[in-house]
Amino acid sequence: MSQKILLDKVNIPGIKTYEVYRQNGGYSSVEKALKTLTPDEIVEEVKTSGLRGRGGAGFPAGMKWSFIDKKSGKPRHLVCNADESEPGTFKDRYLMEYIPHLLIEGMITSSFALGANLSYIYIRGEYMWVYKILERAISEAKAAGWLGKNILGTGYDLELYVQIGAGAYICGEETALIESLEGKRGNPRIKPPFPAVSGLWANPTVVNNVETIAAVPWIVNNSGADYAKIGLGRSTGTKLISASGHIKNPGVYEIEMGLSVYEFMNSDEYLGGMSSDRPLKAFIPGGSSVPVLPAHLIYKTANGDDRLMTYESLSDGGFATGSMLGSGGFIVYNDTACIVRNTWNFSRFYHHESCGQCSPCREGTGWMEKVLNRIENGLGREEDIDLLLSIQSKIEGNTICPLGDAAAWPVASAIRHFREEFEYHIRFPEKIKNRDHFVAEPFESVKHLVSKVTV
Repeated sequence: MSQKILLDKVNIPGIKTYEVYRQNGGYSSVEKALKTLTPDEIVEEVKTSGLRGRGGAGFPAGMKWSFIDKKSGKPRHLVCNADESEPGTFKDRYLMEYIPHLLIEGMITSSFALGANLSYIYIRGEYMWVYKILERAISEAKAAGWLGKNILGTGYDLELYVQIGAGAYICGEETALIESLEGKRGNPRIKPPFPAVSGLWANPTVVNNVETIAAVPWIVNNSGADYAKIGLGRSTGTKLISASGHIKNPGVYEIEMGLSVYEFMNSDEYLGGMSSDRPLKAFIPGGSSVPVLPAHLIYKTANGDDRLMTYESLSDGGFATGSMLGSGGFIVYNDTACIVRNTWNFSRFYHHESCGQCSPCREGTGWMEKVLNRIENGLGREEDIDLLLSIQSKIEGNTICPLGDAAAWPVASAIRHFREEFEYHIRFPEKIKNRDHFVAEPFESVKHLVSKVTV
């Protein structure tokens, strides 16, 4: 059994409540931090831990904290990004729903480290029941003296609020989140200045993901060095994975970084293998915005090394033969899945969620959706495949925020690894009219037809 840092107490009856959480060691990191450590010492512990942002980017959290402007004298803020809108990702919801006080504890300890006296949890609008759970937990923590004025008699003050978003994917991007938190339309800001210098209300601000902040209490209670011993290389600690698709045991799992993809996929402790006797076709390791990988690149890298659940191993080979760990949204497909329809569905999502601020994303996402729609519905043209590649290349790297990249990468990787499937849709429109065309007749059984057709 792998070590659990975030989920080790999640199954204790009543752990949602303050009393039970406190009886099981809750808020001990706040006591230790406020009474025995300086803010700089906590930042150094987080740096030593090697903890990387668990929202998708994987940027070192301690380094991000060290960038916060302390010279201006302005108020500082910690904002928790609980927007979690990435398709295939639901691990932050799990943490907030089942052990909310862990996040509250992490917010207090982290706010103290940053010198923040006013902090926020920004939660997606669809998580209304989770919002109520967090509000109750904050009320309990405040009543017990962990929030408010002069916490534990140390002179440190902190107010913590939960802000509900309006259900916009773009507000998962930190500057769009800040704009929304200020009461404005959630459009990303041009950087620099970065939030650490000018963020919420032009004050120094750090934005971190739920899972990232929830790991801080363990680091403070044990040590950054102990956290760094878990995992592999620069992928330290544990990671929450949201697993879904054609697998026996979908759900949220906490793994030690460095676990092999094969073991995670097939061991009874984790996903338990495929849900039926259908063969594995593809998987997406980090949510809908990362490149899809075909079966032969899932368990092994292009160099023949074991594929591991680490930032480095999953990206081995670049986008040509690798992908990204991202937010840990692990989606598994068997051979009945249609990659074209899946890619079209993702494109519909990114077109809908584009804020429209940047022309390449505003126009390009809609264009890709239209082209994929006609291919999936038997109206595709041979030139459409290269047209899609051209469109995505014009979006990638040409937008203020990463949403453009998130829309472009799935299209490029789908064509890179499954081009023949796109060709099949175009050349045999009568065969793909049935929505479940690959259920009765998987692509591998008709793949030979593509090579027989002369264009």
